[in-house]
Amino acid sequence: MKHVFANMSRRRLLLSSVAGGLLAACTNARSSAESQSAAEAQYADTDWRNLTEAEWRERLPRDAFNVLRKEDTERAGSSPLDDEKREGTFHCKGCDLPLFKSEWKYDSGTGWPSFWSYIEGSLGFKEDNKLFYTRTEYHCARCLGHQGHVFEDGPQPTGLRYCNNGVALTFKPANA
Repeated sequence: MKHVFANMSRRRLLLSSVAGGLLAACTNARSSAESQSAAEAQYADTDWRNLTEAEWRERLPRDAFNVLRKEDTERAGSSPLDDEKREGTFHCKGCDLPLFKSEWKYDSGTGWPSFWSYIEGSLGFKEDNKLFYTRTEYHCARCLGHQGHVFEDGPQPTGLRYCNNGVALTFKPANA
């Protein structure tokens, strides 16, 4: 019996250590993210915010609807946009707002399209506590569609990784 409690205590210690470390890693991203609420305010009166769930279901493929409107996550490695290398812009699949420039995209090895920066004013942020630690979720500032999470393990110059669901994006080549 003593052995069972010792193992449980070790697990709790490990989980709390991991959660604490991840929480600390997200703190700076969340602090800078919270100051971005003005991005959402500029689109407050947009018609995109008034669409019903049925209208979103009609507009979007099922997988995109589940990510953008229900904050689901696509399976890692399933998006062709993870391998997209052309010059251009990545847009929100929900409302077509430009979110990321192709020069900010990099291979994070996670299986999701990742960027080290975003187009100013295009994203909104909120705290996500769905797992056993706090993460910073980001979404399209115009339609509020869920895009992904931001982490502090990205490349310089920002050190951030905007880990995006590919089904929440469309890509528009620069020379098209």
